[in-house]
Amino acid sequence: MNIASESPQLGASHEVLSPWAEADPIPLRGISPRLPDLAGKTIGLFSNGKRAAQLTLAAVARGLLEKYPSARTAWYTSTVLNSPEALTPGKAKFDAWVGGVDAVVLSVAD
Repeated sequence: MNIASESPQLGASHEVLSPWAEADPIPLRGISPRLPDLAGKTIGLFSNGKRAAQLTLAAVARGLLEKYPSARTAWYTSTVLNSPEALTPGKAKFDAWVGGVDAVVLSVAD
């Protein structure tokens, strides 16, 4: 709630801002349950596109595939740095990628 007023004597105005944040209209869903096993699962590897993200995820992928040889990986690199991918022009591609994976490892490495 913003309240604006003007002082006729001084010709000045000021605006008072509410300290309360706007509520997110999307209710929280909580954390998804942990997968009991990664064997045969598709693990999404999400890179924010920064310089060390690909290297970090490559190391994670090697470790996962070594421990779970029947697992698969699916890579995705954000289309806009420092922005939620679901709010970018890449949303449709991102949604399709998310729909095809069982779990996600996210790297925001610099």
